[in-house]
Amino acid sequence: MVGGAGPGKAIVCRTGEDTDMRFGLFTSMAAQTWSGVLDLWRHTEATGWDIACVTDHFMPNTKEREGAVLEGWSTLSALAALVPRIRVGTIVLGNTYRHPAVVAKMAAQVDIISGGRLLLGLGAGWQENEHEAYGIPLPAMRERLERLDEACQVMRSLWTQRRSDFKGRYYQLADAPLDPKPVQTPHPELMIGGGGERVTLRIVAKHADHWNVWGGARVLAQKGAILDAHCAAVGRDPKTIRRSANMALLITDKKEEVERLAETIATRLGRHAADPRDTCLAGTPDEIREQLLQLRAAGVDVLFIASVFRPLAELRRDLDRFIAEIAPAFR
Repeated sequence: MVGGAGPGKAIVCRTGEDTDMRFGLFTSMAAQTWSGVLDLWRHTEATGWDIACVTDHFMPNTKEREGAVLEGWSTLSALAALVPRIRVGTIVLGNTYRHPAVVAKMAAQVDIISGGRLLLGLGAGWQENEHEAYGIPLPAMRERLERLDEACQVMRSLWTQRRSDFKGRYYQLADAPLDPKPVQTPHPELMIGGGGERVTLRIVAKHADHWNVWGGARVLAQKGAILDAHCAAVGRDPKTIRRSANMALLITDKKEEVERLAETIATRLGRHAADPRDTCLAGTPDEIREQLLQLRAAGVDVLFIASVFRPLAELRRDLDRFIAEIAPAFR
């Protein structure tokens, strides 16, 4: 389990250079088949990874809108039953797609199915073409972040209270029950994804158990210091928030391959990758070990390897090498 917590138990976060790290796979639902995802997750579990997460999109983020994309929540529900050891989660749900009370209910059920292994990742929502295609409103960023703040309050209340009342600007609850409750206590681990320094990180400080962002040691150190300041402003110990980084893995001794990967990240992620080169976990095994030392020094507890930048068959070879040859020194 992530952070050493067993199913259903509250997770106590620890940050610092002398702590263990956990390693996970960030599995895109695009260009996948159900059998392929199940095989990948079973292999991930069998080879010693700690966590795997699905994405939450309905179509490719392209002008043509062509290509298969699996629905993340229903896929995760099945994976939670069929892959029995690793922690399972979402990176990250778009808050614009579902009312947070519905998310709280679904999350409680997946936590029950998994025996208390759910990591619930949530973000403000961003992919414009999905909202256009399905007629889902996409408010301005300020409103999306206000909605995210309220959504966290709604979900935490429903998970922990027998009945919930909430009168927000965007969401309302009236004597609302949620039964059965999640297995994890006091509630499933709530992760907020995003790196916005003025608002998103303040929401993390107020509500999250876990913060997730694209980038490596430089990004995590810079934004982590800002998160610490937000925690101080709300009277929270920053060490109670787990911190995770999303990176692209490439084991190679060829510098030109690393540069090509950084270019791919810049093209695919755009504004979501503050520093594409920093988002590459790339180089020889020794160079990658040095990057992991820097990540740990920056307070990173969990590293997610993204599957979206390289052909999966090629990436799987590096995933197997990483977990067998590199990861053990950091556990």
